[in-house]
Amino acid sequence: MVAKNRSVLILAAGKGTRMKSNLPKPLHAVCGYPIVAHILKAAQAVNPAAIGIVIGHGAEIVKQTVLDNLSTWGITTPVEFFEQTELAGSGSAVKAALPFLQKHDDVMILNGDVPLLQADTLQAMQQAFNDAKAGTLVLSVKVPNPAGYGRIVCDADHHFKAIVEDADADAETKKICEINSGMYVFDSKALQAALSKLTPQGPKNEYYLTDTLALIKQAGLPAVVFTTQDYTQALGVNSRVELAQAAQIMRARINQYHMDNGVTLINPQDTYIDAGVEIGADTVIASGCYLLGNTKIGQNCTLESSVYIHSSTIHNDVTLKLGTYVEESEVYENCQLGPYAHLRPKSVLKKGAKVGNFSEIKKAVIGEGSKVNHLSYIGDTQMGAGVNVGAGTITCNYDGKNKHQTVIEDHVFIGSNVNFVAPVTVREYAKIGAGSTITKEVAAQGLAIARSRQVVLENKGVKKEHD
Repeated sequence: MVAKNRSVLILAAGKGTRMKSNLPKPLHAVCGYPIVAHILKAAQAVNPAAIGIVIGHGAEIVKQTVLDNLSTWGITTPVEFFEQTELAGSGSAVKAALPFLQKHDDVMILNGDVPLLQADTLQAMQQAFNDAKAGTLVLSVKVPNPAGYGRIVCDADHHFKAIVEDADADAETKKICEINSGMYVFDSKALQAALSKLTPQGPKNEYYLTDTLALIKQAGLPAVVFTTQDYTQALGVNSRVELAQAAQIMRARINQYHMDNGVTLINPQDTYIDAGVEIGADTVIASGCYLLGNTKIGQNCTLESSVYIHSSTIHNDVTLKLGTYVEESEVYENCQLGPYAHLRPKSVLKKGAKVGNFSEIKKAVIGEGSKVNHLSYIGDTQMGAGVNVGAGTITCNYDGKNKHQTVIEDHVFIGSNVNFVAPVTVREYAKIGAGSTITKEVAAQGLAIARSRQVVLENKGVKKEHD
């Protein structure tokens, strides 16, 4: 149930200088989704009435990308945008969203560069804030090496006392391994009052959101610390190295999830599965496989090494042999592909079909039980059931300007090295002789042979060499 006045605010205005990229940092991908998408998904789990995003660097492209993909990412919560025109610290970023704060009773504030944040952590944060009737709550994490981070200082009962920046910490404070994650829940009115009292700090004259915690505590409202033992959830992405590290951690989580649900990964460290990919139980995946985008794989499938699948549906009991590449296609039960088969977008293999080594299928339907076993190109084709396609068969679908359809009906037998010059239709139970170039319709049960007659000239071969 949505809490009417609960909200989440994501701070995504930073420039991300260390990324050395023209692409704004929130749009860099981790396991198939932009960083901001992962945060939006986690934020939605607390059932907010709205989610606000503070944007700055690359504001328009960030806003448009989010709006264009909300449905794809499964975000149904209303999303609003607020532009931080002057990049003057986290306090300045939150001030840019004052109209948003004024509409809600409480607000959870999240960094825009933490793709590893988990939904259950945010739910627990929100519950702890509600239970404590707090003015503010800070998410802390315990790290093995806290150097460079602001320390969370608490009393003996783990009640919040202060956030002390590393540069200001004495020797005793520097021993504290509990650090500020930069993520909070605030009573909105208390936060607005504290924001109005912030003054510029540091060499860059920035407004620090961390200063609001002390101001709220001074106003007599409880300030609560909520700690997670999983410090990876607070890891920000500020460089390409940290982007790769975040992807590695998330990929390990994804692989663990699938193995826990009955999928065998022969070498998890060398298996790349995007967030959101679905895999059925008793599927076995060898090393070097990439399962990306909106991919769904059924039960009892076998993926040999170096299989690449992008945004495709693979039904139950399918075998994908070494080096097979499948993109935006659908493969039904009991099919076999490869080794080194290539399914290009909008291809469909019906039940029991086979596509063998070095065969390419493009925008074609291969009917139930049909076989394209060797060295063939089948494009823009409707193929029926029980068709046998000989090695080296080509559908010539492009005339230099337009693409044309080839129709091959049920139980056609095609010899090797056949060319179909589209548009052309071959009716059911027809047979095509090897080496033929078919340009006209072939009748049902007809035999089509379209090749030059063999001529043998005697004594015109290679001359024998005599001693």
